[in-house]
Amino acid sequence: METNGATGLDDPAYRAAVVDLLGVLAYGELTACIRMATDSDLAPSLRIKAQMAGFAATEYRQYEVLVDRLGALGVDAETAMQPFVAPFSAFHDRTRPKSWVEGLIKAYVGDGIAKDFYREMASFVDDETRAAMDHALDDAGAGDFIVSVVRDAIQTDRTATGRLSLWGRRLLGEALSQGQSVAVERDALSGLLIGGGADLTAIGQMFTRLTDRHSQRMARLGLSA
Repeated sequence: METNGATGLDDPAYRAAVVDLLGVLAYGELTACIRMATDSDLAPSLRIKAQMAGFAATEYRQYEVLVDRLGALGVDAETAMQPFVAPFSAFHDRTRPKSWVEGLIKAYVGDGIAKDFYREMASFVDDETRAAMDHALDDAGAGDFIVSVVRDAIQTDRTATGRLSLWGRRLLGEALSQGQSVAVERDALSGLLIGGGADLTAIGQMFTRLTDRHSQRMARLGLSA
C-alpha cells in the first residue's frame, strides 16, 4: 500500500487506519494526562507533585498535536477517539493502581508498551502523520524521572520489590492483550499491518520486540520482568 503523500490518504482504507491510529493515540494521551495529574496529588513531596504535574501538561500538549493532525485531515477528534473510550476504560478498570508508586509504574510500563506498539505502527503511515505520532510518543524525560522515583521507593521499602515486579508483569499481559484486541477489532488497523507487508510471522516478531522492551524497562526500575 502506498502510504506517502496524497495517494495514501486518497485510499479510504488507509485513511480510516490513519484516523484510527491518531484517534487511539490521542485518547491515550488525554487519559495519560488525566491520570498523571490525578496521581500527582498523591505524591509525597511538593517536588514530585510539581514534576508529575509538568509531565501531565506535556501529555496534554502532545494530545493537542494529534488533534491538530486530525483536524488537518478534516476529522473531528472526538469522533475519532470515541471507539476507544470503552476499551481504555476496561483496561484501566482492570489495572487500577493501589498506590501512587504503582501509578507511576503503570505510566512507565503500561503506557510504554502501548507507545512501543504505536511506534511500530508509525512505520506504515505517511510522513506528516508519522511526525505527529513521533512528537506524541516522546516521553519528554518522564521515563528517567519515574525510574529515579521508583528506585528510591524500593530502597526505602525492600519488601516492595516483589510486589511491584508482579504488578509490572500483570501490566505487560494486560497491555499486550489490549493492543492485540484493538488491532484485531479495528479492521482498518489490521488492514494497515497486512497492507504494509506484515504477515503473521512479522506481527509475532513485533510483539516479541514489545516484550523485550518491557523487560528492559523493568530492569531499569530495578524490578524483575
